[in-house]
Amino acid sequence: MRKSIKKTLAVILSALMVGSCFAGCSSQTTDDSETSSGQEAKFGIVVQTGANGAFVDMKDGIIEEMQANGYEDATFDYKDAQGDSSTLSTIISSMDDGTYDAIFTIGTACTQTLVNLASETPCFFCAVFAPVEAEVITDMSTPDKNATGTSNAIPVGDIIDMGYTITPDVTKWGFIYSTSQVNAVDTVTSAQEYLDGLNVEYDSVTVETSADVKSATETLISNGCDVIFVPNDAIVQDGVESLAQVCEEEGIPTYCSSATTVNSGCLATLAIDDKGIGAKTADMCLEYMNGTPITDIPSVVVGIDYCTFNGTVAQSLGIETPSEDEIGYEIQVITDSE
Repeated sequence: MRKSIKKTLAVILSALMVGSCFAGCSSQTTDDSETSSGQEAKFGIVVQTGANGAFVDMKDGIIEEMQANGYEDATFDYKDAQGDSSTLSTIISSMDDGTYDAIFTIGTACTQTLVNLASETPCFFCAVFAPVEAEVITDMSTPDKNATGTSNAIPVGDIIDMGYTITPDVTKWGFIYSTSQVNAVDTVTSAQEYLDGLNVEYDSVTVETSADVKSATETLISNGCDVIFVPNDAIVQDGVESLAQVCEEEGIPTYCSSATTVNSGCLATLAIDDKGIGAKTADMCLEYMNGTPITDIPSVVVGIDYCTFNGTVAQSLGIETPSEDEIGYEIQVITDSE
């Protein structure tokens, strides 16, 4: 009887020890899993079209800033809608599945598409020209649609004033843009309103594809425009080299909204650093990831960083490089050799 009791106790004790061992292993596995999930994160990044080099730089700025601040092992799911609105809608809908910690939207159309879904995934928008007017946020200081971010409200008045400093004899401005590019439409409208206030003439031509850019440029010149302004427009950007070539041949100065477009052959702009605005947007997401509610992260308008000036184009047009005192900003001169 005693042997039987001892045997039974031994079996129970062994079972308890095994159970304890498994419990310990299970606890360790859970801890490892929690640590891993705490280190990993998944972010979506959506751009309407990668043909816009400025948008690509913004994307790079977002990723580099996130990786430099603890998210080097995070997943960055980058999607390019390639300018197609139905593709954009499909991309945004597929990301609204609850698996992303946050989604970065670059440009107005991407942001509107996500915000209109009333997604539970927070949206951090980058380079939205007019967030309130685009109805992606009601008030810049108090985000209310699970979205916040940066605005690159192009300082068109300042750019036009700079144009008169560099080329004081221009009399009629020409604008070339696509009506499908929301930011471009807003920029051109603001520029036209500014010129109306100065009682300066202007003309505008819209394009549907990049193949239309050259003929549109020729039309503006034939209509008497002696200076051309290029907004942040992915379609025009794709054909801007042909625009720059026509203008250079005709001796027409060109101003624009992006340093990327100056690199493509336009004369000058007052630039918002594209990687820089991406990094500033990422900083807002970092605040959120560190526990700040999105409603407590105000949207911001990013200011001018510097003047980008194309020295090669200036030389071809016989235009002198202005001084920083004249422009009021640091001047970054680029040349073909760069």
